[in-house]
Amino acid sequence: MDKKLLNEKLDLVIHKLMHLDAADAELAKNASKEDRKKGMFARDFGIREWDWPQGVGLYGLLQLQACRGNRDYDAFLLQWVKDNLAIGLPSVNINTTAPFLTLFDLTERYDLPEWEALCEERADYLVHILPKTQMGGFEHVTSHATDRNDVSRNPEQLWADTLFMAVLFLGRMGVRRGNQEWIDEAVYQYLLHIKYLADNRTGFLYHGWTFQEHSNFGGIFWNRGNSWFTYGAVMFLKAMEGHISGADRRFILSAWKNQVDALVKVQDPCGLWHTILTDPSSYLETSGSGAVAAGILAGIRFGYLDETYLPAAEKAAEALLDYVDDDGLVGNVSAGTGMGMDAQHYKDILIRPMAYGQSLTALALTEALYLA
Repeated sequence: MDKKLLNEKLDLVIHKLMHLDAADAELAKNASKEDRKKGMFARDFGIREWDWPQGVGLYGLLQLQACRGNRDYDAFLLQWVKDNLAIGLPSVNINTTAPFLTLFDLTERYDLPEWEALCEERADYLVHILPKTQMGGFEHVTSHATDRNDVSRNPEQLWADTLFMAVLFLGRMGVRRGNQEWIDEAVYQYLLHIKYLADNRTGFLYHGWTFQEHSNFGGIFWNRGNSWFTYGAVMFLKAMEGHISGADRRFILSAWKNQVDALVKVQDPCGLWHTILTDPSSYLETSGSGAVAAGILAGIRFGYLDETYLPAAEKAAEALLDYVDDDGLVGNVSAGTGMGMDAQHYKDILIRPMAYGQSLTALALTEALYLA
């Protein structure tokens, strides 16, 4: 792919990410329960809130900065964290752990002992305090829909989202601090989530699993849910090199490759993936497609895949370019998506500008830039 075009589009997407407003938040404040089922959560919009959409958003800045070998976004990142600390952090849960990937990265480059302590406290919370499911899984606890200082429990539920929002951070913290307990817990969570979410027939991941009902809810292969694994697992394996047993690494990598093979088979001719991977009548969705493309490209870069996978990944990255408008806004991004019991739930999710949509698109373009 053309480096000049990639860099131009990346600059547009990142600039928009850093200035993404929360216009929809006012509308979402009075959202009904039905509206929230479709993704109208006030905290999700814009770049300023401390939650998973913004945490994923900031991660895109980190990865582009690493690719370009500069610190162009550090001032923004540092100020973002300072502003949120001044306001006060929201409730402690899986989703509000996502911004700790940024906190972790900043503490590697700057002397920030208080922030380092926050990272250690969050890692300890995940291992020792976070509610667990049967078999010791991380319950997918989230922020309350209308109160940032409270939580919503999902008792006995495993969600694919957890792997990126919390487990990647925990693994990196374990390696950073030489804490074998944290490393072992992070690896165990990957193994457990694969056991209950990976479909043996297709290779895709279900969105979730409930130990209460012993089912995968609606049994839907959701695009973005799968993409948390496509991109998250490859970054996790890279971060854990030298700190994970050969058998565990082989198991995770094999499940990841099976999923990639399945994804390539259902890629739309345009290059993207549908919001329900196996349902062409569902809309094409950019955020999940971006993370899938980024995961495949990163896998090639790290040597986990050979170059026969490059055409599919490049086709996806090229398709994403068409969804970036002149102002850098990425279109066709599905809003926050709770667990669904049928396909219609996922088809009805609203399409809205989101920090993670900007970021996951940027991650795909960044990985393409590495290989251009």
